[in-house]
Amino acid sequence: MVENIASSITQVYHFAKNYKGAAQIKDDQSLTFESSQAGTDRKCDERRFGAQGSGGQTPSLGDGNSFRTSWRELSVHSYVKMMIIGGLFVYLFHNEIESIVKKWADPSWSHGFLIPLFSLYFINQHKSEILNLQSKPNYLGLFFMICGITFYPLNIVQFQYGYFRPLDMIATLGTVVLFLGGWRLIKYTWLPITFLVFAVPLPTRYYVSLTMPLQKLAAEVTTVLLNLVSRLEATVSGVVIDVIYKGQRLDPPLNVAEACSGMRLLMAFLALGVAMAYLHYRPIWQRFILLASTIPIAILCNIVRVTTTGFIYILIHPKYAQGIYHDLLGMAMLPLAFGLYGLLAWFISSLFIEETEAVTEDIVIRRQK
Repeated sequence: MVENIASSITQVYHFAKNYKGAAQIKDDQSLTFESSQAGTDRKCDERRFGAQGSGGQTPSLGDGNSFRTSWRELSVHSYVKMMIIGGLFVYLFHNEIESIVKKWADPSWSHGFLIPLFSLYFINQHKSEILNLQSKPNYLGLFFMICGITFYPLNIVQFQYGYFRPLDMIATLGTVVLFLGGWRLIKYTWLPITFLVFAVPLPTRYYVSLTMPLQKLAAEVTTVLLNLVSRLEATVSGVVIDVIYKGQRLDPPLNVAEACSGMRLLMAFLALGVAMAYLHYRPIWQRFILLASTIPIAILCNIVRVTTTGFIYILIHPKYAQGIYHDLLGMAMLPLAFGLYGLLAWFISSLFIEETEAVTEDIVIRRQK
């Protein structure tokens, strides 16, 4: 009897001992997994904010002790300072700003109204990093700012090169940011500032020198395509297409005007191409390819527009190739350009698959001996 009781107690003891060992192993696994998970989270945080400081350190906070995530968390003092600096900047360059906005009323440069909005959106994409930067003034920026402010009236009086005036204004804006926020702030704002160049209309002589070859190219390609239609004969002279259809000469002939050169679509789509290449995460070489593709895509879409207008003019009725119908056809080219751009982006992504780095952690299991 006593031996049976002793045997039962021994079995219970060994069972408890084994259960304790199993529980210890489970706890060790749980602790190891939690430590591994914490390490993974810490690496993800460092990867996200490592660019804030040198050596991949975690971001240093700004004036406060908490991590800011919204522009509303800035102090009133910061907003007052920005308003004063912005007011002085607008006062200094108000003539130039007014001149550029007036040029945006021209349909060829109407996309200029959207460029500052895109720049603000780019800045908002990095609001967490910008709000929590521990920036300090850079006096090299002060030197460049003085140079930019001095060059502006000097260019008006001495050099008299109109295109330098808006460019100098944008460059001075960059020097103000460098002076107040240093290179850390420039890191997140250089593209939004540079992007404003797309809002500056080209000088007339440069614009004309670019539009004329585009007009001739569209006229020549349209002539070739029109000649594919039976009983239709088309000849091109410069930007004018003479058409004989069913033995009758169309009067007036087709004229590829400056508005049909495609420059409006080219400039707008080039700006949007830069925005899309910046916003969509891709390898740098793919971004360059997509950005370079905006030029031939815009030219191709304009050729489609001119050719379609020619067919409508000849085969349907001239009134549907003019006025509001002509403008609607031009607006339809932008979705076509986006569709071709998206198709090219999908093709590149499908053809070239980049290997992504996977963060893995080993789980160590301790066994109780």
